[in-house]
Amino acid sequence: MTTLVDLSRTLDPANRELVPAAYKPLETVIAPKIHYMAPSGEGRDRIVSIFDCPPEHLPNGEGWGEDRLSDMNTHCGTHVDAPLHSGSIVEGKPARTISDIDLSELYRPGMVLDVRPWAEPGAALSIEALEKAIAATGREVRQGDALLLRTGQERYDISQPEFFNYPGMSGDGTRYLTGLGATVLGTDALAWDRPFPVMKAAYDATGDPKEIWDGHFAIADREAFIIQQLDNLESLPLTGFHVGFFPLKLPRTSASPCRVVAFLDD
Repeated sequence: MTTLVDLSRTLDPANRELVPAAYKPLETVIAPKIHYMAPSGEGRDRIVSIFDCPPEHLPNGEGWGEDRLSDMNTHCGTHVDAPLHSGSIVEGKPARTISDIDLSELYRPGMVLDVRPWAEPGAALSIEALEKAIAATGREVRQGDALLLRTGQERYDISQPEFFNYPGMSGDGTRYLTGLGATVLGTDALAWDRPFPVMKAAYDATGDPKEIWDGHFAIADREAFIIQQLDNLESLPLTGFHVGFFPLKLPRTSASPCRVVAFLDD
């Protein structure tokens, strides 16, 4: 018997209204706008127009349900970043897009790295913290593993500024995980890197190019797929499961919203 655990966030347009004013530009990565066309309203009108028939000729006087998505990007909600998101050259070759990735590459043995004891808002997780979280799982990282960071961001909802001031990853931390063999890197935070205001302040203070989006840029050195905005990691054991990241089948894109499902054998 296999238990399925949903690790995806709901793309609820109502969440857009919860985004604090300071973070409104991020609405398109939270949820799309959805125009609902009900069977008793616009759905009925559509089919009446197509068939040039009176509404009473339809079952219960209704047409179909139809919905229109708008104002979203491919990095909306729980999503897979293809290597192209980190630049056009990865491992010295043209970076792969979503449509270049075989589905089998996105169904992998999973590990939850519970980094909550060391996670600090706006700060990068240290390699030492990652080492301790891996040790707590009781096994080593194997080639092709999916590593899912549980940072504790499930404590906050989209209406809270803390949701947007999440713990992140540095370039060194990212290279440490890919160097162990991980090919999928996931987080329950809004994004993989530190928050943009934190990185910008660090760059302004130091002028160091390594402060610029270094977690994502590290993928150019060793390919991996980054998954952001995971949910429900508390429902998983630390190891002993597989996880699938099922993206929309979009051509040549840098990312795709995905349904993430963990498979636990009872």
